[in-house]
Amino acid sequence: MDALKGLMRQFPDQRTGKNRVYRIEDAALGAFAVFYTQCPSFLAHQTAMAQTKGKSNAHTLFGLRKIPTDNHIRGLLDPVAPSYVFPLFERVFNELDAAGQIDAFRMRNGEWLIALDGTQYHHSECIHCQQCTVSEHQNGHISYAHTVVTPVVVTPGHNRVIPLEPEFIVPQDGHDTQDCETAVPAPRGRP
Repeated sequence: MDALKGLMRQFPDQRTGKNRVYRIEDAALGAFAVFYTQCPSFLAHQTAMAQTKGKSNAHTLFGLRKIPTDNHIRGLLDPVAPSYVFPLFERVFNELDAAGQIDAFRMRNGEWLIALDGTQYHHSECIHCQQCTVSEHQNGHISYAHTVVTPVVVTPGHNRVIPLEPEFIVPQDGHDTQDCETAVPAPRGRP
C-alpha cells in the first residue's frame, strides 16, 4: 500500500485555484478500493458502514481522508496516464520473487506460464480519441473502443495469479490497422 500511495502522490493534478476538496491520492485510492472490496457502489457502502459502525474500510484500510464521489474520481483520474502505475507491477513481481513466492509459479522447466486476456474498457459511438480502436460495422455505424491485453503469471493447481504490466491496444503509427490487427498488403493491380 505504501508503494501504491507513493505512486499516487506523483499523479499529475491539473486542478487550479482552491478546488481541492479531495486529494488526488484519495481519488486514486477510492478507485483502487472499488476493485479490492468488490462492492458495486463503493461510496454508498462506505458511507453506510461509517454511519453504522463509526468507521469505514476506505478510512481504515486505505487511509482516505475524504471519500470522493464517482464523478470526482473520474474527473481527477481521467487525465492520468496508466503508465504512472506501471512501475508497481515490476516492483510487486520483484518483491514476490525476493520473498521466494514466484518459485511456486515456475513450470517444471523453470519457465513461467503467462495467460493473456483481452478486455474492452470503453465503448462509444460518439466519444472517441486518437487512441481508440475504430470499428466500421456493416450497417454503416462507426464505434470507438479502448481495449487492453492483461497478462498474468499462472500455474496449474493455484487459484491465484500474478498480474503483469498491461498492454493497451492503440493505432500504430503509419498504419491503417490497429496493433491487434494484421496489416494485409494491398492487392497488386493487373498489368
